[in-house]
Amino acid sequence: MRPGHRLRLAVNLLNGSTLAGILVATAGGARVRPAGEGLLAGSGYRLPLPAASAFCLGNVLVTRLGHAEFTGNARLFRHEARHATQYACCGGLAMLPLYGIAAAVSWVLTGDSGARNVFEQRAGLADGGYTEKDLRPFLRALPTRPESASRNANKSSSDPQ
Repeated sequence: MRPGHRLRLAVNLLNGSTLAGILVATAGGARVRPAGEGLLAGSGYRLPLPAASAFCLGNVLVTRLGHAEFTGNARLFRHEARHATQYACCGGLAMLPLYGIAAAVSWVLTGDSGARNVFEQRAGLADGGYTEKDLRPFLRALPTRPESASRNANKSSSDPQ
């Protein structure tokens, strides 16, 4: 296992997010097994929420798919593994409200909770089955400050008087 994977494993064990992942996966009827890179896959998740085909809690990648189907889907597995690293960087379960805020902002901007969600973007939108979305029409219609005006404003504010 690579050093970065060991560090992610240790941090997510210490911050409790991996334990939470094991509990949620088990409560959802998933079978939890090693999946490589210090990660666990909880395959066969049956609860209705969240509706996604896969999600992550700590170092546990929870999925409705079978174990071989999930671990064999390199793009989706890699996407969820990136989320495991995000848990470590965010201090564990603190990622849940941060993710919720990012999803809400994305929904306000685009009508889609993933398209402009910073966590999904950094995990690889396409790898997770997400697509880019344009801003909502009312946001696209807002006036923008011309670049030349902003450059002139910055220049004049820095000029000595």
